[in-house]
Amino acid sequence: MPKTATAIATATATATATATDSSPAREIGAPRPGATLAVTSAATALTLMNYTAPMLTLPAMSAAFGTPASAQAWLLNGTPLGLAVLLLVAGSLADAHGRRRVFLLGTVALGVTTALGALAGSTLTFTLARIAQGAASAAVLAASLGLIAHAHPGGAARIRATGVWGAFVSAGIALGPLLAGGLSGLGEVGEPGDGLGGLAGWRLTYGVLAAGTLVAAAFGVRALAESRAPRTGRRVDLAGALTLGLALAAALTALTLGRDGWLRPSVGLLLLAAAVLTVLFVIVERRVRAPMIDLALFRRPAFRAATAGALFTGLGVIGFFSVLPALLQHGGAGLAPLTTAWLFLLWSGTAFVVALQVRRLAGRIPATYQLVLGFVLSAAGVLALFGALEGGSVLRLLPGLTVAGVGSGLLNAALPRLAVDSVPQERAAMGSGANNTARYIGSSAGVALSLALATAGPDAALLASAALGLAGAVVTSLAQTTSR
Repeated sequence: MPKTATAIATATATATATATDSSPAREIGAPRPGATLAVTSAATALTLMNYTAPMLTLPAMSAAFGTPASAQAWLLNGTPLGLAVLLLVAGSLADAHGRRRVFLLGTVALGVTTALGALAGSTLTFTLARIAQGAASAAVLAASLGLIAHAHPGGAARIRATGVWGAFVSAGIALGPLLAGGLSGLGEVGEPGDGLGGLAGWRLTYGVLAAGTLVAAAFGVRALAESRAPRTGRRVDLAGALTLGLALAAALTALTLGRDGWLRPSVGLLLLAAAVLTVLFVIVERRVRAPMIDLALFRRPAFRAATAGALFTGLGVIGFFSVLPALLQHGGAGLAPLTTAWLFLLWSGTAFVVALQVRRLAGRIPATYQLVLGFVLSAAGVLALFGALEGGSVLRLLPGLTVAGVGSGLLNAALPRLAVDSVPQERAAMGSGANNTARYIGSSAGVALSLALATAGPDAALLASAALGLAGAVVTSLAQTTSR
């Protein structure tokens, strides 16, 4: 979308302010575009591997922890909850106090909390570890796009860089379950019922991911240059973080408890609390001097399209595919974990290849059009799976997973590009934080919704995913074309 005169003036002022910024952090050196892209992409892939690894092991963990069906969503939703709550805070901190600094703190914290997650012996301790990993992941993801935007100021170089970063999002999603599946049969220890049986492979998976993340942090120390917004010394929006976190916790708890009955008073009260807290969050963001999210950004059609696209990607795509491995193992298909991992790789691997290659079309196809096409293809692929999750042959699954993977690749390539292009240069990390916050709010709700609907059969969750994907195409298109 062409920039207005105001946007051009803002970008020019930003470039001038950035060039004259004399903060001590800039003494680290000029940005190295190639090294910056390599380190941030690798760390992002490891972050997403951490996020998706439990998808394959959900049935085994539920059995080992004795997790009731109504609480299984928390085993998956701990990380996206931590992500959704802290991404905007992390984006603001990165812009104000240094993207390199926040990135390195995030990677180290993610390595440590991932290692601690391997020691979990109950649903509660595992969920708490996952929330801590989500908080650390927020710092990695929010700062990564800010670092990339600074190292690649614009034009074809930024299109290529954000496309590569989006591809590594898909790579991480693909490799997490594959790693967990490959290690799940190694060195089984403990006896059933002691909290350890059947989890040795999962613990080893966490150890490998922790080590890889700490290695990425070590490379980041040497490879990354500091960057920040011209204004410094911004305070953390604690009131905004608290209201948003409570709103998300209330909403996710309601969706999780809804599996045991949607008309229960507790579910209704939690949904009401989530709505009230969301309104309170908006009021707080309008009044504080340094909000987590500048609500004026929603006047920008491209920003609205990016946010809506991220939200529905979480709801309609990530939510369903997060529980698909469990459906394939526990449904009529009854597939083995490693077979399930390879099928999941077909979807996510296709998304990786498409996201990596679609940058060649970025100059000719606007990012918003890519989002719409991605949603349509994802919905079409999901619908092609109808009836195949309850005992159909593996071959019956392949076409749908491939088409859905193409759609996901388009989404993963377009969202990061639109996230940084839709905000002023100095607010790149905030744009990344807002985009990823919407994505993981959607994915948290999508996981809870898919698990709830799956009690009526996997096809119910499948139809909801397709409907949400098509809704995403419509809403994204409207967000781009309407004005406020």
